[in-house]
Amino acid sequence: MLNPELKLNEKLFDADVEQKPTRDGYGTGLLQAGEENRDVVALCADLTESTRTEAFAKKFPERYFEVGVAEQNMATIAAGLGVSGKVPFIASYATFSPGRNYEQIRTTIAYNNANVKIAGHHAGISVGPDGATHQATEDIAIMRAMPNMKVFVPCDAIEAKKATLAATKILGPVYLRFGREKSPVVTTEETPFRPGRADVYWQPPQGKKEDVAIIACGIMVHTALVAARELEKDKLYVTVINNHTVKPLDEEVILKAAGRAGAVVTAEEHQIAGGLGGAVAELLAKKMPIPMEFVGLKDAFGESGPPAQLLEKYGMGVKDVKEAVKRAAGRK
Repeated sequence: MLNPELKLNEKLFDADVEQKPTRDGYGTGLLQAGEENRDVVALCADLTESTRTEAFAKKFPERYFEVGVAEQNMATIAAGLGVSGKVPFIASYATFSPGRNYEQIRTTIAYNNANVKIAGHHAGISVGPDGATHQATEDIAIMRAMPNMKVFVPCDAIEAKKATLAATKILGPVYLRFGREKSPVVTTEETPFRPGRADVYWQPPQGKKEDVAIIACGIMVHTALVAARELEKDKLYVTVINNHTVKPLDEEVILKAAGRAGAVVTAEEHQIAGGLGGAVAELLAKKMPIPMEFVGLKDAFGESGPPAQLLEKYGMGVKDVKEAVKRAAGRK
């Protein structure tokens, strides 16, 4: 059952559930952040509409910097602003930022602990028709390995807005990951967002013990919730955790859930290597070795196609989460 304390969207399982791209939440959050804090500035690499930076640029033209197709310059300019008292947000497709400007982010932003917020858009294979060149599936691994960097992967547009606003209050570099395609709205305005804190969105019915803990991030949170509800028909009971903060990981919540269930499944729209699954596996290997399964992209690039079909083809559908849960439970 859905955790009633978190005030989630009660219609999230409906066929006509509201859907919005998480990038919309970035645009809304960035505009609000600009209204609340005059030190917030925005930079973009010639993608204001696609990254939803447009509203901020129109309302605060004196605080907006269009750098053109020059992601490396964008990172270094932002680094200077970030160590000078400003709160700069830089936006581009995640394949280009942090993909193209990795070295500049590492050396000028992370190394100096500059107060820069990096918005990586069009992440995951749900970008769809743009194909593998524009489908960032390695960005979480790149950014979580970087010292000083925090990594947020919001599950829906509402949480994306909250994550953007929260980033303005964190001193130091933050990576925010957003998608292009519309995805189900799981949370509400009343649902808490606490940086560094994972939240239990789904619990077994009263009196039932969970067989597996599913730890998910991004749009895979909704997929995991649908899988959890369907698994109960097979008498398999799970906990679903929205792990929106991949770094720093909420060790307490994850270890508690893993200890109760005795097996874990991670779900992410990202390469299995180095992403959320890798982070959880590192924690469990050190403190609680138990059976674990991974749902994500398996050492492959995506291709052009409808987002829903791509997620199914590459093993990130509801059935894939259910199968992973059954495998994990069978290994206990």
